[in-house]
Amino acid sequence: MTDLGKTRRAATTALPATVLLAAGVVLALAPAAHADAPAGAPAPVAAADLAKARDAVRSPAVLDRLGHFFARKGVPPTQQLTIGAADEARAATAETPRLAGDTVPVYTLDAAFVAGTPGAAVAKAEFTASKVVAADGQTASVWTVRQGDDWRVVNIASGGDEGDYAAKAAADGGTAFREPQINAWYALRDGRVLPLDDEARRSVGADGVALAAYQQLVHQRYGDKLPGSAYDRAGEGGGYQVAAAAPEPAGHGALLPAATAGAALGATALVGAAAVLRRRTGARRG
Repeated sequence: MTDLGKTRRAATTALPATVLLAAGVVLALAPAAHADAPAGAPAPVAAADLAKARDAVRSPAVLDRLGHFFARKGVPPTQQLTIGAADEARAATAETPRLAGDTVPVYTLDAAFVAGTPGAAVAKAEFTASKVVAADGQTASVWTVRQGDDWRVVNIASGGDEGDYAAKAAADGGTAFREPQINAWYALRDGRVLPLDDEARRSVGADGVALAAYQQLVHQRYGDKLPGSAYDRAGEGGGYQVAAAAPEPAGHGALLPAATAGAALGATALVGAAAVLRRRTGARRG
């Protein structure tokens, strides 16, 4: 299985249900009705599902795990700490994790959009994220997916990118989505794809591009890497780099920034297959 692209976060820790994702469980998020949704907008996740996902994060077992995550400063349980188990337990209790902000769906670039399927949304829901804050100010994002009739926590990642970018996009009337192959976060607003982080600015420029131009851009990048392609059958994977987009000329909507020759990415990221947990490196920008 290939990964979902580069990430910037300090650390991740997988909860037990993660093994189901690694085995290829599809992330099933129920879309809400969206008859009046703008062209290209992803289907929203029902409020009832978001509430259930949030309830899963509130469970005593998850809050206890979060306390230990914060006590360990994001260091995975497989790595040794300089403090003992008793001190870690006391620190975990003192962290008193609390939810902050909304539980949000995390939308990821959709393979159908990349392929140019008529009417396809730019992205689809992959999981939900809830931002949690510790007593000492540390933050984490708790990832939740629906499995059958239940919602299960599958990952804890340091920082709060998912909720932060969702709020930033919503403040201007847009919807946040991610292109994980290059670690880019965008806002879809008024038929344009606008950058939310440095990677996105390098991808589409500071002013963004029209949705049609973005579709052609990602088709150029990934169109030969979709399911069933030779790339997919070969099981290739890796990172991807792009040059910055030139300014979009007036009256045109199909400007394509050049991609680095020979760059590769994982096709499974485009079909919403299981999330692969990654160690986060560096601090969030954007």
